[in-house]
Amino acid sequence: MNMKNLVARFLRTQQSGLVIVIIGIIIILSIFAGSHQDKVTGKQVNNFLNKNTLVQTATDASFFAVMAIGATLVIISGGIDLSVGSIYALAGVIMALALRAMGQMGFYPTFFSGMIIALGIGLVCGLINGSLIVGLKVHPFIITLGSMWVLRGLAFVTSKAESILLPDPLTQFAKATFGLSHTLYPVPMLVMIFVAILGEIYLSKTVMGRNIFAVGGNLDAARYSGLRLNRILIGVYVISGLTSGIAAFVGSSFYGSATCSDATGYELYVIASAVVGGASLSGGKGNVISAMLGAILIILIRQSIRTLHLDQNYEWIIIGCAIIVAVVLDQINARLAKKRLLAK
Repeated sequence: MNMKNLVARFLRTQQSGLVIVIIGIIIILSIFAGSHQDKVTGKQVNNFLNKNTLVQTATDASFFAVMAIGATLVIISGGIDLSVGSIYALAGVIMALALRAMGQMGFYPTFFSGMIIALGIGLVCGLINGSLIVGLKVHPFIITLGSMWVLRGLAFVTSKAESILLPDPLTQFAKATFGLSHTLYPVPMLVMIFVAILGEIYLSKTVMGRNIFAVGGNLDAARYSGLRLNRILIGVYVISGLTSGIAAFVGSSFYGSATCSDATGYELYVIASAVVGGASLSGGKGNVISAMLGAILIILIRQSIRTLHLDQNYEWIIIGCAIIVAVVLDQINARLAKKRLLAK
């Protein structure tokens, strides 16, 4: 396959637009970021285009990118999950409190205990959200808005608003260098990529994943085709809660502590990542790899504001505009697709 065919094939992919925008921002930042002299080698190093900044950018994106992967499944099904940040906070706090109560243990007992607790809390919270939505037949926005406050309140009460330190083995895991520079910590980035690959396989290669698209695309058609709607709808919230638990485990371990205020406001970043990545809020459309790229794009926007020495208050304005533009473009694309179908 020649280069022309490869380029044409890439441009047809759903992620091509995001990749081009990300590359464009990286080029702009590399030009305007300036450079500094490396204290060890004495060489001039670009302030942005260097391994430390790039890995740190990926690390900053990884925590809410992992949650965006789970939230994308919810959005594809036609729902919304506003509680992801609160699940993160509660999972981190409960994990930290439990490990503190257990006392000193070896690396593996500490690692697996922390992981099971954080992921278990996330899974249970997601199961409660899904069950309430299906059982009470209340709009997901209302249920997850309520659980957002309830779970954040539980994190506050259980932690007593204290910052709870995590055992060293967890920080050693999250900040493992794998032989790289002692300032490079690739674990969060690798976890993000691993979860994104699993999510892509689940959505595109399994019957359960295709059923999520069917439910979000046309609920009545999915019902008449015999799909178990309640199981599917509960399942996407369980996965969303699980990814929040994964993010809490990795994020709290990376920073070495957990507080009830962790991931405050992450709901905006998570939904923005999914929407900018092409997920339709009306359901039936979305891609987890695109959601990950959307998270990276948002972090690059934040990085641009800092690098170009702009007022950081513009961050919220730009991200809000990005959400609006993405939704408008999705609506325009849907209308054009409908017209093309009618024309045939």
